[in-house]
Amino acid sequence: MKYLSLIFFMSLLPQYAGKSLSGDGSHPKTFEDIKNEIAGYSDIAKAIIDLAVHGKAQNRSYERLAVFADTVGPRLSGSKNLDAAIKYMFSALQKDGLENVHLEPVKVPHWERGEEFAMMLEPRNHSVAILGLGSSVATPPEGITAEVIVVASFDELHRRAQEAKGKIVVYNQPFVSYGETVRYRSQGAVEAAKVGAVASLIRSIASFSIDSPHTGWQSYQSGIPRIPTACISVEDAEMMSRMSLRGTKIVVYLKMGARTYPDSPSFNTVAEIVGNKYPEQIVLVSGHLDSWDVGQGAMDDGGGAFISWEALSLIKDLGLRPKRTLRMVLWTGEEQGGVGAEQYYQLHKENISNFDIVMESDEGTFKPSGLAFTGNAKARDIIREIMALLLPINITDVFDNADGTDINYWMRDGVPGAAFLYLPS
Repeated sequence: MKYLSLIFFMSLLPQYAGKSLSGDGSHPKTFEDIKNEIAGYSDIAKAIIDLAVHGKAQNRSYERLAVFADTVGPRLSGSKNLDAAIKYMFSALQKDGLENVHLEPVKVPHWERGEEFAMMLEPRNHSVAILGLGSSVATPPEGITAEVIVVASFDELHRRAQEAKGKIVVYNQPFVSYGETVRYRSQGAVEAAKVGAVASLIRSIASFSIDSPHTGWQSYQSGIPRIPTACISVEDAEMMSRMSLRGTKIVVYLKMGARTYPDSPSFNTVAEIVGNKYPEQIVLVSGHLDSWDVGQGAMDDGGGAFISWEALSLIKDLGLRPKRTLRMVLWTGEEQGGVGAEQYYQLHKENISNFDIVMESDEGTFKPSGLAFTGNAKARDIIREIMALLLPINITDVFDNADGTDINYWMRDGVPGAAFLYLPS
């Protein structure tokens, strides 16, 4: 959790983000000038790394996160826990001495899962572990009892459309990658409803599980019936697939009490260290504060939120003042598709030229392999020089294509974006 110090160096450089490479109004800076300027921050880089890794800030972000997660718990969009989390962070950021700590109002979805239960009735009684997917409708109060059809893909479902009518579709899709396979979670209910299914159960979007279904958001489609939908464990999906391939009839009873309420008021949480030379220019670092309701939200995305806070704390503790404003945003409603970030974007996009780079941490908080970056060739060359300052902790690689639900709005409009990339060791 100690690798966001490069944000500080980005805030020091003159208009480096691919918009202009000019200096202070005199003559354009050459790349060699910029390279030398970056290298001149090596002592500052060492000071930040020493404070984070060896000094009084060692493990601070972890300890802050542990207290937060233990105190607040899960933070589902629209919940009282999310309200408590935002109040907690607003107070904590003020106490930390950060500047311009404030809340920006947004509206977020409010969905509650309610009672959930699934039981295989044929060929034997077996309790099926389920987690309803976000925005799912409920079953009728008496539940649904129906035969199962197991498919491995949307193509197979459509080929067997006549078989699926009136049944519960179970998807046993192979896991390829999160980005590719997650479409079964987001679109599974819609595709099943198109062929007349009464419910859908999706194999969890994970490479493995220990009988542990994973929740997530899904989206209905206008004009398509809304059917109940939930995730099941990898083990149960595989078991039902084996049974189905043997020609065994499978019957499942499903009961879900999910409810959707009107959108709730919430907030994006903002704090800054104001720049001393170009205060209107923004280097944005972020993570999302909301989480699902069935865990602590410590990794998704408490870790990303708290290392973003730590980045500003390290700079404040060292008495450093960047040229540009470092702005931290803790997004709300990310799990529902980045609704808080989209509203932030709509509010601030008129000043888009002031955003030099946007960063997001939402891939876990392990030791990163490097920085994924989206931007033009000049900006990429400069990022490589900045990353070289992290040689003491061996985090220097620059990869293509930053990704992040909450920063994609900016990157689509040409603002450079970055996110730490974690590769298997």
